[in-house]
Amino acid sequence: MKIPKRLAPLLDEGLIDEVIGQLMSGKEATVYVVRSGDSTRCAKVYKDAKQRSFRQAASYRDGRKVQNSRQARAMEKGTRYGRQMQEELWQNAEVDALFRLANAGVRVPQPYICTDGVLLMELVVDATGGVAPRLNDVDLTEARALELHALLLNQVVRMLCAGVVHGDLSEYNILLAADGPVIIDLPQAVDAAANNEAASMLKRDVDNLAAYFGRFAPQILATGYGTEIWALFEAGQLHVDVELSGRIEVDTRPVDLDSVLQELEETRLEEDARIRRQQELSAG
Repeated sequence: MKIPKRLAPLLDEGLIDEVIGQLMSGKEATVYVVRSGDSTRCAKVYKDAKQRSFRQAASYRDGRKVQNSRQARAMEKGTRYGRQMQEELWQNAEVDALFRLANAGVRVPQPYICTDGVLLMELVVDATGGVAPRLNDVDLTEARALELHALLLNQVVRMLCAGVVHGDLSEYNILLAADGPVIIDLPQAVDAAANNEAASMLKRDVDNLAAYFGRFAPQILATGYGTEIWALFEAGQLHVDVELSGRIEVDTRPVDLDSVLQELEETRLEEDARIRRQQELSAG
C-alpha cells in the first residue's frame, strides 16, 4: 500500500518496519496496522483540526495545564501558534491518559510512543489473533451483558481512582479482546479533580454503558451506578475493589429553610464586615 505521509518518518527512524494496512478512519484519527520487528501494533494518525468533525469542546479542555502564559494567551486568542498548542495538548491528553491508566491496571491499549501526531500502541486482538471487534458489533446474551457491564463498571472505577474520567465512553470505543473488554479513544479524557464537569461526564459515561447493556439485560436500566460511584469518590471512599449496589439513597427530609436563610445572612454580614475592614485599612 501507499505509505501515509505521517508514517514515513517512523519508517525512516526504524520505529516501525512495515505498514500492513488501514484499520479504520474516524472523526479524529486514522488507525493503521503496522509491524515493529516481530510485533504487530497499531499507529493512530491524528487528523488536523480542520479535517476533524469532533470539536474540542471547552468542557473537555477545562483543567488542562499549559506550559506557560504565552501559550495560554495564544490558545485563548486562537492564533496559529495557539491552535498548534491546542492540537499538541489534545493529542498529549490521550498519551498521558493511556500511560497513567495502563500503570494503574486499567484495560487500555499499551502505548509505546507518540511523535509528530502519531501514537504507536498495542494492537488489541481477539481469540483468533485477529483485530478485536468493537462492542457494538458483538451479539450478547443477557448473562454475557451482565458480566461485561460489571467488568466495565470496575474499569470506570479504576479510571476514577487514577484520577481520570473517559468523557466519551460508549459501545463504540470499547474493544472486546480475547481476555475481556479494552477501553480506547481517550483524547477527551479529563482530570477528575481539575475539571468542573467531571462529575457529569462520569455519570454520562456510566449511563451510556447502562443504555447499551440494558438492551440485552433490561434490569440494568433501573440502576444508578454513576451517581453512586461519584458520591463514593467525593467522600474519599472509592477504591478498585468497592462493591457497588446501583442504588442511591435519596434524602427526603424537608429542607430547614429558616436555617438556610440564617446561614446566608451570616455569610452576607461577614462579607460586609470584611469589605469595611479593607476600606478602613486602605483609608489609613
